[in-house]
Amino acid sequence: MCACWEALHVKFWSGSCKEEAATDVSSGAKPGSLNVSFVNEAPSVQQMSSESNGGSVPATPNFEKGLQESSSVRVFTYNELKSATRNFRPNSALGEGGFGTVYKGWVDDIGPKGVKIASNITVAVKVLNQEGSQGHREWLAEVNVLGQLRHPHLVRLIGYCCENEHRLLVYEYMPFGSLENHLFRKAALPLSWATRMKIAYCAAKGLAFLHGAEKPVIYRDFKTSNILLDSDYTAKLSDFGLAKDGPQGDQTHVSTRVMGTYGYAAPEYVMTGHLTSRSDVYSFGVVLLELLTGRQSIDKTRPSGEHNLVEWARPYLRDKRKFLRIVDPRLDGVYSVKGAHKAATLAFQCLSQNPKARPLMSFVVEALEPLQNMRDMATASYTYVAGSGIVTSSQTGNGAQ
Repeated sequence: MCACWEALHVKFWSGSCKEEAATDVSSGAKPGSLNVSFVNEAPSVQQMSSESNGGSVPATPNFEKGLQESSSVRVFTYNELKSATRNFRPNSALGEGGFGTVYKGWVDDIGPKGVKIASNITVAVKVLNQEGSQGHREWLAEVNVLGQLRHPHLVRLIGYCCENEHRLLVYEYMPFGSLENHLFRKAALPLSWATRMKIAYCAAKGLAFLHGAEKPVIYRDFKTSNILLDSDYTAKLSDFGLAKDGPQGDQTHVSTRVMGTYGYAAPEYVMTGHLTSRSDVYSFGVVLLELLTGRQSIDKTRPSGEHNLVEWARPYLRDKRKFLRIVDPRLDGVYSVKGAHKAATLAFQCLSQNPKARPLMSFVVEALEPLQNMRDMATASYTYVAGSGIVTSSQTGNGAQ
């Protein structure tokens, strides 16, 4: 276990989870700052960590950790959630990751003053696997971040359960699942260009909100599996277990253990452990590139030289003639050429090797806004040549602005 832990903000009340605050000597952070460093696993995605699992689940409330009190988050009993998920039936499972299994369930939505807002709403119930790669502190980070922050592009935390050894989280249900499944699952229909740009825009607004909060938050695990989609493809960020307070005052960065997902983490963060909001910007650039190309950040089934998406695509991104070669062929050439060029240029900026040269997320949001209404739609055909990328054979367009 790493000796340098920033304890979460302490609130003591009867029957609650509690822990004394401490200072992270590696970053000089003050008590009350948020630092949770647990690997966030997703199927078929490589992870990075300077240590393995930690933060085992305490057996009794006397040894449980501290929660920030929030009037907008409901406290559930274990039996309530057991009933809501029909006893955690296997056919109610929506997915599984390092945290544990997520189940579909139904609960009444109760307001802060005990007033019923809605009956029998659909929710997603995440159950901590006590033998999994994630632990109690990451569960705490989820509650404390989403319990304090509200935004249209952050998944809403409805409530939690902290009862004996049980740790559960209750979220709004996102019916279209993760962006990862829509982009990379073989049976999935390809997303249209307009939908891809909408998802990028929504996710960027969520990230910009975190960076611009009164106490800025660095997300630290921005990737396609953590972007969830509503029924109209509105994107919301989920999984805040690795989130961390941003630098305060005259601090230029936060020093922390290297955590996150291989292929998405910024290179300077991997090398030094120095974390800034520009680290998230790099990760956003990777996801934008995945939306543009339809390729995964790391894919070892690709030909040699194409395993790492950023390394393969970078030479094409600023070339007006060559960048079309990397556009997802599943779009069948139906996309805005000008929009794709602007998206490629923005991805190139976000993926700069120099963190200071990367744009702020507020700039990224502004850059993506006009891409929502681009009308020039190309019709092109491509031939894929193994080891050489995508070669354009023909292209036409309507010439509209």
